[in-house]
Amino acid sequence: MDLSKVVAISGKPGLFLVSSQGAGKLIVESLLDGKKTPAFANDKISSLEEISIFTTGEDKPLKDVFMSIYEKMGDKLDFDPKKATPVELREKFLVVLPDYDEDAVYQSDMKKVFQWYQLLNDKKLLDFTVEKKEEEKLEEAPAEKKAAKKTTTKKAAPKAAPKENVKAAAAPATKSTKKPKKV
Repeated sequence: MDLSKVVAISGKPGLFLVSSQGAGKLIVESLLDGKKTPAFANDKISSLEEISIFTTGEDKPLKDVFMSIYEKMGDKLDFDPKKATPVELREKFLVVLPDYDEDAVYQSDMKKVFQWYQLLNDKKLLDFTVEKKEEEKLEEAPAEKKAAKKTTTKKAAPKAAPKENVKAAAAPATKSTKKPKKV
């Protein structure tokens, strides 16, 4: 799941997909209505790839939170985040991310995370099968590295050839072709 092309723009509802880049602006397409608009350098633009949720330990990247929502709740949410009560939102968020920081994560943040998940999932922009394959590769990679370390031996780097001491030949003196200035 690549969230680097999906952005949130402060003051504008919904999420946007980056279409192209211009001088001092991005051309973004709204995931709500499909309209393309410019987003300028002075707009607060946040890539979903860079957003994380505060927890009691290390912060969780948003894509990990989306993965947790998918694992715990599936493709479709069984509630409407816009109409959910604050208590219901906290309960659902606690299921998804049990160690979230209750002082730093607000109700509006929880609502936004669930709305973004549903919007991205409806637009087929979340692909969790790729994440599972990457995790399997990461689990296999340490075992392969250990096996590779046992079979490989270090070879000494070839030494550079010594530089020869070459004296620069004195350049012969040349006559100047300039004529002296007359005063």
